[in-house]
Amino acid sequence: MESANTPSRVPIRDLVLYYLRLGALGFGGPVALVGQMEKELVQERKWLTKEEMREGIAVCQSMPGPLAIQVGIYISYLRGGFWGAWAGGWAFILPNFVIVATLGALYSYFGGLSPVTAIFYGVAPAVIALILSSCYSLAKLGMEDWLQWAIAAVCFVVTVAVQAEVALLFLASGIVGIAYYGSLFRGKTVPSLPLLAALAVTAPTTNAAAGSILGKLLLFFLKAASLTFGSGLVIVPFLEKGLVQQTGWLDERQFLVAVAMGMISPGPVVITATFVGYLVAGFWGSLVSTVGIFLPSFLFVLLVAPILVRNRANLNVKGFVKGAYAAAIGTILGASVLLGKIAIGDWLTALIAVLSLVVLVRWKLSNPILVAATAVIGLIAFPILQPTWVFVK
Repeated sequence: MESANTPSRVPIRDLVLYYLRLGALGFGGPVALVGQMEKELVQERKWLTKEEMREGIAVCQSMPGPLAIQVGIYISYLRGGFWGAWAGGWAFILPNFVIVATLGALYSYFGGLSPVTAIFYGVAPAVIALILSSCYSLAKLGMEDWLQWAIAAVCFVVTVAVQAEVALLFLASGIVGIAYYGSLFRGKTVPSLPLLAALAVTAPTTNAAAGSILGKLLLFFLKAASLTFGSGLVIVPFLEKGLVQQTGWLDERQFLVAVAMGMISPGPVVITATFVGYLVAGFWGSLVSTVGIFLPSFLFVLLVAPILVRNRANLNVKGFVKGAYAAAIGTILGASVLLGKIAIGDWLTALIAVLSLVVLVRWKLSNPILVAATAVIGLIAFPILQPTWVFVK
């Protein structure tokens, strides 16, 4: 009866209006956004069946990219077809882009003023708590056995010690997952071609050819977008290595500000790319970076999702995803350590980080409330304490 009441098509205009609203008001991270879609689109509007929603989440969790955006694209594809997916997906992204690009412009003009520094003095340690809280939720969701925890531990150590290329960590972890969980060494010789082909489709080359700064930004974020297994937070160590160490486009504190912008704004953490693009090359840099970070999500959903729907039961697909998921947990924890060295520099920031983590885990405090509260603390405490180690820009 449920499927009988579910429309086979939804007007593209309705999809666009829905995702514009969700993109503008969707705080709380990927799990909260997906939960809101399930509540509104399955229970209230009845655009989807429960089975379709569960299938969409399972498929999108099996691919790199920001989960909530990909689920939105998948739903738009089911009810609006190819063009509905493009329209609904970009409508979901547009409010985030406008908000973060505006913040990038304000920061570029006013970033050196003490109120901005004071705000991030309070907010930055809360960002570390948000990262750890999200990692805790992800670990409960997908960490199942000793091997995954061993993979996560190795990836954590590598990320902290040498800040290695994240792509290699994910690929190696995926191969370990295939070897342990898959069927390659269990009398079957059919490899997990769909997922490996998907990686090949969207993974750009490591060394981009010399070109304009806009072209370099586009190629950099296209590559980054293919590495965000498990959560958009996985992109943090990769971006830190590329933007701070390799290209020098940002210094470490500018990078922390960019991550904070991604955390405190609506939508996925990878919207950080918009802020980075604005700092590097103004409005056009923000536009190019946004396209680069989200375009692979469309390609995965529209080209690969139909294949993965048919092959989700494949042991090698499951094995690769398990290994990559464990790598995601390890690299997120490693990123929190690296960023914590920048965000926490005295007793107050350490206290903010600890208390923020407690209220997030124990009382499920919403992200906007936490960010607003810690911003107020920063505005009050910074002029009093005058910490000399804080240098946002």
